[in-house]
Amino acid sequence: MQVWIDQDLCTGDGLCEEIAPAVFTLLDDGLAYVKQDDRALSDPGGVQAVAAVPTDLDEAVIEAAEECPGECIFIEVA
Repeated sequence: MQVWIDQDLCTGDGLCEEIAPAVFTLLDDGLAYVKQDDRALSDPGGVQAVAAVPTDLDEAVIEAAEECPGECIFIEVA
């Protein structure tokens, strides 16, 4: 599974970071980004910043996407 965030839709609520902090982070701009190897994929972000999700975090990432008020988390099943 892979995941990315559309920052244009992000509301900055931080629910994704609360649910799956190993995969999501909020940066100083108040928007959520995915993480890969503890590094925020923020340059450039969006669809060009796709992170692989560790198998043990699949359920948490799905929950984060379902709970996201901005509906900005996109999951790709590989």
